[in-house]
Amino acid sequence: MENQKLANMAPCNPKASEEVKAVLRYLNDIAGKGIITGQHTQTNVQKELRYIEQVTGKLPALCGFELLSYSPAINYEDSSEACLQEIEENRNTLDRAWEWAERKGLITFTWHWFSPFGSRDKGFYTENTTFDASKAITEGTAEYKALLSDMDHMANLLKPFCERRIPILWRPFHEAEGEWFWWGAKGTEAAKRLYRIMFERYTHVHGLNNLIWVWNSPLPEGYVGDDVADVISRDLYPPKHTHTDLWPEYEELISITSQPKLAALGEIGVLPGIEALSLSRIPWVWYMTWSNEFGSTSEWTSEEELFRAYQHDYAITLDKLPVLY
Repeated sequence: MENQKLANMAPCNPKASEEVKAVLRYLNDIAGKGIITGQHTQTNVQKELRYIEQVTGKLPALCGFELLSYSPAINYEDSSEACLQEIEENRNTLDRAWEWAERKGLITFTWHWFSPFGSRDKGFYTENTTFDASKAITEGTAEYKALLSDMDHMANLLKPFCERRIPILWRPFHEAEGEWFWWGAKGTEAAKRLYRIMFERYTHVHGLNNLIWVWNSPLPEGYVGDDVADVISRDLYPPKHTHTDLWPEYEELISITSQPKLAALGEIGVLPGIEALSLSRIPWVWYMTWSNEFGSTSEWTSEEELFRAYQHDYAITLDKLPVLY
């Protein structure tokens, strides 16, 4: 069984860098033996990291960065003050990612992608754009051309990380099971095709061999396929102060594929139960607490729970992470 599991740790990109392979081997090794602590940061200030360090004396092993302000087609003229503030506070977050890379922490990116055209305000939401994902998957359409243009723009921002051989846990088209984002608004087949278009372009055209491809949806009918996913993940927002091993949710997620796959909590509002996980050994390989009130206050996870979690032997914090790149 162990050999079978290891055999499936080959990256879905045959040309993946040695650093990608090292991360995947490490994730495979820790599955059921520990969980990587993770925290999303939405802004340059990164108040979440400051809060965690203040409460626990430690930092997460994985840091998430938001790329929304790098979207090429933001409609500044028709955006609310809240939207403009979010964009401004998010600007230049890649600078923080470079700093995190200097610390040899794991990096994951989230892209709330303002649609390539036809949007207003927070244009990643379906309700704020006329952009049609079902047309964007058809070659020759205006939507397809705009889609590739935006993809190429982001690829150029990712290339320096590739050149420096920094592995990135890349989670595009997140929450593809929902209709709230434009990439999920036209159903699972369109969402799968969008992901595959990006995979083909980033792998074969741009040679981004530093990406670890993370699929983010628990729907069996929506699964993009083993050949383009290194890790499967889902986003969960349990009630406040509810800390469990999320065993039913894990079983539901791994049922989407017949092949063994590493499984992660792409986003979560509360910390999972680290003590419970240390007993049940449900092999979530990482979690990433979301930002703002989820990750920088005690509203969802108490300071006591946060401290216990980060101090637990089962928790892999930045100081416990081996050098992987």
